[in-house]
Amino acid sequence: MRFFVDAQLPPVLKFWLVQQGHDCVHAIDLPKKDSTPDIEIVDFVTSENRILISKDSDFLKLKLLTGSPRQLLIITTGNIKNVELIATFERNFRSALRLFESFEVIELGNHFVTGRNIGS
Repeated sequence: MRFFVDAQLPPVLKFWLVQQGHDCVHAIDLPKKDSTPDIEIVDFVTSENRILISKDSDFLKLKLLTGSPRQLLIITTGNIKNVELIATFERNFRSALRLFESFEVIELGNHFVTGRNIGS
């Protein structure tokens, strides 16, 4: 699968996703790096057919208002150490991938993963 990791999440998440065999871009890979405006990120992930991974609730608001990005993995763990974030992904990422077969928005918390659709 193809992913985009937003600036609020560490580059180590991109590297973990690549190690799992996925194509992944991090915000720091873009020309404007972590200063890239949200709408440009949405345009990028849409044009590249990527799933946006973010902690930023503004992307959920954009999804509600515009239907974009097409798929969103919203992280609601709060501030945790990188090693804890990766451990959370190791425990829950396969479930999240399965949920993307049926849902547009996946929420990944410390101890759960859930999906929902938002009218586009």
